[in-house]
Amino acid sequence: MKKPVTLVLGASPNPDRYSFLATELLHEKGYEVYPFGIKKGFIKDIAIVNEWPKDQAIDTVTLYIGPAGQVEYYDAILKLAPRRIIFNPGAENPDLQGLAAEKGIETIQACTLVMLKTGQY
Repeated sequence: MKKPVTLVLGASPNPDRYSFLATELLHEKGYEVYPFGIKKGFIKDIAIVNEWPKDQAIDTVTLYIGPAGQVEYYDAILKLAPRRIIFNPGAENPDLQGLAAEKGIETIQACTLVMLKTGQY
């Protein structure tokens, strides 16, 4: 049975970025991952996607862009109707958290990497 899909918003081909590490670890742990970013490239053998998902059910959105960069994605994220949104350190955003709460979407302020490594994901 496949694990739910996680959209990594802010995916980067730079191996020093946390979004790279999170995508890699999600994949290693058997999660299906949708690494969305503005830069083309790969995270190991996973292509970074530059088109927003249209017909794919997304369970979790994990954010690796700051609050100002998130604004243009508010509607798109909410339309995905994910079960939860993870606000990684530096991505905390009370405005988006409030909009998500209105839609019944769980919001978590945590580090995806720590959650994965401690079995809390």
